[in-house]
Amino acid sequence: MSRTTSPRPVDVEALFPELAAHRGTTTRLHPRPGRPDATDSSVGGPLLWPADEPWPVCTELHAHTRGRRPADIHRQRQILTAAWQRDPKFGPTDEERILLEELGHKHRIEAVGPTEGLPLIGVAQLYRRDIPDLLAGPGDCDLLQVFWCPFDAHGPTGHGMLLDLRWRRSWEVDHVLAKPPQPQVVGFDGYVPEPCVLHPEQVATYPFAGLLPEELCARIDAWEEELEEEAEQSAGDDTAEPVGYQYDLSIPPGWRVGGFASWHTTDPAPMNCRTCAASMRLLLTIDSSEWDGGSGSWKPLEEQNLPPHPFATPTQVTVGRWGELNIFACPEDPRHPHRWSIQ
Repeated sequence: MSRTTSPRPVDVEALFPELAAHRGTTTRLHPRPGRPDATDSSVGGPLLWPADEPWPVCTELHAHTRGRRPADIHRQRQILTAAWQRDPKFGPTDEERILLEELGHKHRIEAVGPTEGLPLIGVAQLYRRDIPDLLAGPGDCDLLQVFWCPFDAHGPTGHGMLLDLRWRRSWEVDHVLAKPPQPQVVGFDGYVPEPCVLHPEQVATYPFAGLLPEELCARIDAWEEELEEEAEQSAGDDTAEPVGYQYDLSIPPGWRVGGFASWHTTDPAPMNCRTCAASMRLLLTIDSSEWDGGSGSWKPLEEQNLPPHPFATPTQVTVGRWGELNIFACPEDPRHPHRWSIQ
């Protein structure tokens, strides 16, 4: 089933015609639980990885011998989802709660030698044929594969994430790796995605307000303040939440490719390539939720009657504290190291 973004509550270009010059497009991926195979664009699905090529690993020295088993995480999610769908009021049975507690235990494993490396988790793969806004890869590469380490133990703080993005030519893969290595335990449940098929949809998008021309941004702010005042005066009349540029009109939530990054948690930061200093472009956004639990104005038309839990979190991926990960690429040379920001 395709997914169709609901029409925007208002025509933002009718209110602010100057925005037409800043309009862009982004492809909402709309990941939903399914059974993708290696020839599909997917989140958490099997990757088109050559059988004769080493699987990506993390070789940084950090603790990774204690955590939860991925199989237990998947099983726990299945039980919880089925229980809440079966009984939205009471959820799991007493027997299920006992099993859920057992599945939630952490385990300790023998340390993996530093030369072996810790297998990375395959997060997603995207074929250019499926994703209109996917930036071009090196040469004629048509497939982007995304990996990350299942532990927050990297970078100068020792608490950062490790990403690994690979481009390849799909037609060169003759024999696919049947059973990729997996970490025995993970440090964070949110790093373990559920298998999802994608339903790409290209939609219009506009820059984060703070990156618009100052005069235009001020007018948008004034318009939003006026709507908020009207809503406060109508309090008690079951008036819907006022429309906002940031949450309803500019940048859609959820997993998406291309478009503009949101900077709602931090101030906008310049994302320049550290190799050639070019201004980088948004490659991929990995989000903790497909729509929010409030107005949910970005909820697809086909899912209007679905509650936020658990349908708004199909991938079960969590970024930071229920935020989003924006990954940037160099437009001059896709082989240059990527950068990212968590919002």
